[in-house]
Amino acid sequence: MDFDAILFAFGLTLFAGLSTGIGSAMAFFAKRTNTRFLALSLGFSAGVMIYVSFVEIFMKAKDTMVEAYGEQPGTWYTVLAFFGGVLFIALIDKFIPSAENPHELHSIEEMENQPKAMKDKKLMRMGMFTALAIGIHNFPEGLATFTAALQDPNLGIAIAVAIAIHNIPEGIAVSVPVYYATGSRRKAFRLSFLSGLSEPIGALIGYLILMPFMTPLTFGIIFAGVAGIMVFISLDELLPSAREYGEHHLSIYGLFAGMAVMAVSLLLFL
Repeated sequence: MDFDAILFAFGLTLFAGLSTGIGSAMAFFAKRTNTRFLALSLGFSAGVMIYVSFVEIFMKAKDTMVEAYGEQPGTWYTVLAFFGGVLFIALIDKFIPSAENPHELHSIEEMENQPKAMKDKKLMRMGMFTALAIGIHNFPEGLATFTAALQDPNLGIAIAVAIAIHNIPEGIAVSVPVYYATGSRRKAFRLSFLSGLSEPIGALIGYLILMPFMTPLTFGIIFAGVAGIMVFISLDELLPSAREYGEHHLSIYGLFAGMAVMAVSLLLFL
């Protein structure tokens, strides 16, 4: 494997993961949540991820499987791996408490509306558990970005941007409770920023573990599973969050804008 390609893939994953710091900065330097912008951005991210999952990633997985195992078995393996990815990320969501789940909605206004009766220790625990939850969640997302970038740099860039956008609200989710627990913007920003490091580190560790076993079947399973993970995140997290942050139509406009941009970018690099 070309070292430059690995370095590029790692850099993209690092960019996607550390975008949690952008959410943290927004929480501290913006007086209000820009709900219209977030609704459009999250819808856009969902559009990119859904389109690229079905049109590009799933089809790459299927082509690899079919070439190695034949039409019918290869298609079955691809479909099973896709729903295996959905089940994997759904189980992660299931076992993370809702208060610490990075898929639960958070906004800058929480810094103003936080009940004073809530104990500092409880807030700190919430922030720490949210950071841990994000770390667990970022592992498959990081592997998705890393693996895609190794196979197709343009595809990797698109996925990295989409994941970076969706990591911004997660940065807010970590930084708000930690800020209230410690009174320190620096500590809150640092923990929020560092929670994103699990994405590139997890992706690199995951890839190194899987690399010796990288057969057409392994590659197909990873890619189809990644497609399932990204579709689940889009439908379970991004679109509902976009609708909560802003008007329903804005999230849908963002969704189709993301699909259109992804479609054009894929066509340009055919």
